[in-house]
Amino acid sequence: MDHTHHPNPIPGADIETRYDELQRSLIPLWEVIGRPGIGGFTEAQNTVVVVPSLSLDVAFDVSTLRAYEERFLCLLFLLRQPHVRLIYVTSQAIHPAVVDYYLGLVPGVTITNARKRLFLVSPLEASARPLSRKLLDRPRLLEHIRSLIPDPQHAHIVPFVTSELERELAVRLGIPMYAADPRFFAFGTKSGGRRLFAEEGVPHPLGVEDLFSENALVDALAQMRAQKPAIRQVVVKLNEGVSGLGNALLDLGGLPAPGDADERAALTERLRHLHFEGEGIDYGGYMASLTRKGGIVEARIMGNALDSPSAQLRVTPSGQVELLSTHDQILGGPSGESYLGCRFPARAEYAPLIMREAAKVGRRLAREGIIGRFALDFVVVRTERGEWEAYAIEINLRKGGTTHPFLTLQWLTDGTYDAKSGRFTTVRGHNKYYVATDHLESPDYRVFTADDLFDIISRHGLHFDHTAQTGIVLHMMSAVSDSGRLGLTAIGDSPEQADALYQRVVEALDAEARAALGRSAMDTMTDAL
Repeated sequence: MDHTHHPNPIPGADIETRYDELQRSLIPLWEVIGRPGIGGFTEAQNTVVVVPSLSLDVAFDVSTLRAYEERFLCLLFLLRQPHVRLIYVTSQAIHPAVVDYYLGLVPGVTITNARKRLFLVSPLEASARPLSRKLLDRPRLLEHIRSLIPDPQHAHIVPFVTSELERELAVRLGIPMYAADPRFFAFGTKSGGRRLFAEEGVPHPLGVEDLFSENALVDALAQMRAQKPAIRQVVVKLNEGVSGLGNALLDLGGLPAPGDADERAALTERLRHLHFEGEGIDYGGYMASLTRKGGIVEARIMGNALDSPSAQLRVTPSGQVELLSTHDQILGGPSGESYLGCRFPARAEYAPLIMREAAKVGRRLAREGIIGRFALDFVVVRTERGEWEAYAIEINLRKGGTTHPFLTLQWLTDGTYDAKSGRFTTVRGHNKYYVATDHLESPDYRVFTADDLFDIISRHGLHFDHTAQTGIVLHMMSAVSDSGRLGLTAIGDSPEQADALYQRVVEALDAEARAALGRSAMDTMTDAL
């Protein structure tokens, strides 16, 4: 993390004190803005400052960083409420066509009216530094943002993730932040999650946390094999890994028996054969990260019928736990540990089960004083009796890959998710489903611009239809020209329709890219071979 010297530093203790004072003002503010809920409206003036900074210990290239910062442009749908002002901050300026696209989707308001209440702010810095750091280094830009807030008593920050940077940003702007205080960061680490699961009686895989060396990892593996000799695969995870990129798979087959004199040497040697989920990672670098940040090892849950769902919750400033949604995660990568996308909702046969376990965690986090959105990842497996068992894997104390598609669906349909039935119902009484991804990519897609994408989905009849409340909503369009990558949410009246819409987008983009490049479908197949 970059710690560039700020021209007007605030002592750490003063930042925490002033931040705590600001956060107390969220409670009366929430009483005004939190009451209507999705689809409701409030007469109260409210300014929302969106700062989608990726203040994480993860290296992003500039193109990916820009796309992720624009991923939460779905928050422009808040402008459907006539008294909301929205300040959206990004490292680089957003293409006007992308802004027009989202404003055109906002239901129940004219583009002209919405644009009057939208303020786009940017430091115009094309570097990989976190956005919050860029803002803190520019006091005059912070003053400009403050000038756009008519009443600080009716304003708050919405970040993607919280760190000391976002906390200081809230203090310098003089407004509270609706997110977890970074002092609770430990709960969101892999080790912290395992400890909390144990304390709250939430089932989780056999494993060991708080590992800070190769020797500790070897000890943990020996301990796990002594407890469960039949264990065949484990996953080593860095405490602060994101989207599975800090994970590594280890096969334990063919080792000496647990307790054998040669076991420890064999385990040490076997560790050299870790299969890393992230690209460009070697053993030395991985162990250095483990020593610096810590990690865990746990048994890999396996079975003939196995899924990886997640549950999303939030704690309001008044301490109320709200059960928001469940998803089935779409995973990929070398060992199937990387997050690629999701399907909503999670399968009804286990969605209520994982939400019951997630609610235990939510109540604990509320007691700790944590507010904001968070998610829990699970692995579920069907037993020989046909019942589902759920194992909690990790807590994400931040927004994530399931946040923006779910908010998109909520604000476009005025719907709600029922945690008991595992179904989402619109205000019209219709069930809705979607498939979403941040990883629709192909080198050929680099021929497109954002304008091309809008044209393609319109010509192929895939644009979101407010009457039917089905169709495609795009995001991350700025990455398509640089890296051939974009994201989308395909909303349908059934899982099958959502899948079909998604597939139609892929087919349309592939066909349009081939046409632009002057290639045939046979050429594409030959290249793949």
